[in-house]
Amino acid sequence: MEDTKDQRSVGETVSTAGASSWFCNWFTWSPTSEKLLEEAESQILQKTQSYYESQFVPLGNGQRIWTLKFSPKATRVPLVLVHGFGGGVGLWALNFDALSKNRSVYAFDVLGFGRSSRPQLSSEPLEAEEQFVDSIEKWREKVGLEKFVLLGHSLGGFLASSYALKYPSRIQHLILADPWGFPVKPTEDNMNIHIPVWVKFLGAVLSPFNPLAGLRVAGPWGPSLVRQFRPDFQRKFSSILPDDTIFNYIYHCNAQVPSGETAFKNMTIPYGWAKHPMIYRIGNVNKVVPITMIYGSRSWIDHNTGKETKERRSGCYVDVQVISGAGHHVYVDKPDKFNDLVEGICQNVDNEDSAK
Repeated sequence: MEDTKDQRSVGETVSTAGASSWFCNWFTWSPTSEKLLEEAESQILQKTQSYYESQFVPLGNGQRIWTLKFSPKATRVPLVLVHGFGGGVGLWALNFDALSKNRSVYAFDVLGFGRSSRPQLSSEPLEAEEQFVDSIEKWREKVGLEKFVLLGHSLGGFLASSYALKYPSRIQHLILADPWGFPVKPTEDNMNIHIPVWVKFLGAVLSPFNPLAGLRVAGPWGPSLVRQFRPDFQRKFSSILPDDTIFNYIYHCNAQVPSGETAFKNMTIPYGWAKHPMIYRIGNVNKVVPITMIYGSRSWIDHNTGKETKERRSGCYVDVQVISGAGHHVYVDKPDKFNDLVEGICQNVDNEDSAK
């Protein structure tokens, strides 16, 4: 592995270096860089209280995964966090402290996203999915994890499910937070009833492009575009970030080479359904792997897929939790409830381990 370091030291130079970098990059069409992403992430992580180590974990073939490890000396069952589409490790900022009180918490930028390598991934959806999963397994081998609780949000939930299908012996509990990619695309009749004509028209126009292409086309107006379309993120993180830091972070995560984004697009059909829905496969996860599915009551993700998962895994442990008042980003909409729920799951795993 590459050398680790505590990222807090980086934050001391952020304000002056950031201003200089912004000035220099304003004159390029897309004012972004790996350095600016690093600085935005550092500003977020400064708000966490727990000790952590950070490193690029090499996978081979020149690829590497950006990784944080909180409470590295803890001995209880570790927790691994997998972010969703367009995200990165910084979006777990409201969860790190609470979840790492009793155990090590690992968070990494999925291959093709955040600060991790951005290789060209397969245009075939199942091959791309396998590349994501294999990168997680190579990462696991490099960091030396044997068994762990695996938690994935949105696209991360889809990938965590796929990982559980292939490597069930590594997972002590699978937690899926508002997972994307489970439901099957509705019939055309239902589509016509529930989707407005203008949405279908816009979907047809934009279908040849990556989901976030507009962010990069906007050039120097990209950061303000994030602020305009996702003002809710400032409210979500207002307890620790009173300024535009979260907008800058999201922009820099998505304004660079769209490696993971392109793979995600190739894994979808119009309006965001998965080409190979996970609901058809989740019943094949080894029956000894317990699954908890956490949904936000106000999310656009249909939590009825949790009920269907229970039916497809009859006789296996599947628990479905719906957090009232939370949207798709359930982990930041209601962080205290989410953290308590996840910690309760992890404590049960600890107790089961100690009883063996």
